[in-house]
Amino acid sequence: MNWISNFVRPKIRALVHKEVPENLWRKCLSCAQMIFHRELEANLLVCPHCGYHMRIGAKKRLEMLFDAGSYKTIELPETPADPLKFRDRKRYTERLKEAQVKTEEKEAILVAHGEMGGMPVVIAAFDFRFMGGSMGMAVGEALLTAAKLAVLQEAPLITIPASGGARMQEGILSLMQMPRTVIAVAQVKEAGLPYIVLLSDPTTGGVSASFAMLGDVALAEPGAIIGFAGQRVIEETIRETLPDGFQRAEYLLDHGMVDMVVHRRDLRETIIRLLKLLGERTPLAEVVPLPKAESESADAKPESADAKPGSADAATGAPAEASGGSAE
Repeated sequence: MNWISNFVRPKIRALVHKEVPENLWRKCLSCAQMIFHRELEANLLVCPHCGYHMRIGAKKRLEMLFDAGSYKTIELPETPADPLKFRDRKRYTERLKEAQVKTEEKEAILVAHGEMGGMPVVIAAFDFRFMGGSMGMAVGEALLTAAKLAVLQEAPLITIPASGGARMQEGILSLMQMPRTVIAVAQVKEAGLPYIVLLSDPTTGGVSASFAMLGDVALAEPGAIIGFAGQRVIEETIRETLPDGFQRAEYLLDHGMVDMVVHRRDLRETIIRLLKLLGERTPLAEVVPLPKAESESADAKPESADAKPGSADAATGAPAEASGGSAE
């Protein structure tokens, strides 16, 4: 009987019944509707019922933005795995291994290069699943590497933060990544290259206090939480009730902290359009051509006694004198 129940019966069940995967349906965190996984993926992980934008991984982000989903990731510099030998309920090294198994990535950020709309770009995308997208030494080094690659390729840099802030397990070494990322952004801007930030849910802590708020254009996804400290901490500190929607992308748009709130399906085309606008560098001489004859007359010394109202200097636009005759 044991042989029949333990061996034969499971074999028969395996042939007749197939196990249903548990991830065929996902529940929307906003409206609680159940969504079939294929419908959700086709809608870019946006709820078709209420428009709630679910969190998305770094690889999926890159596939959405690059032309034909084709890109190349770069190898990031090695950094000390556990510089402080930190331990709370678990060792820091154990937490890193768990996050690496969960995401199949070495760190909370991916740096890739490819083309968007036929233009070369470099993108640094965070993955919130990796220890809350926290910024440690490896992430800081990755952003510096992304900036150097953008300058080398003369390509715009796009960062997509999704982070809870600095990584507490690395202490002051994590906080030092804030000025390092600011330096990385400065290198891109000094090279005259566009720098665009796409603020996703959530963008908080040391990330929002550094490179995430330095973009030439700041985009955000609908409903994304963007801020430094959490809402509960702020309310307890100032002892006041914050307004509805505080720290949401739409609230920040109304108060000038974000330039555009863009639906996920429109992000790629919006960024391509911005890159084309920011990439057009027309010399000033081509914008305002200066005729040679007027240029030579501008060097002549003005005679204040014969100045006529209404005439203007060709170079400066200031009132100029007529030489040898009236304006009539």
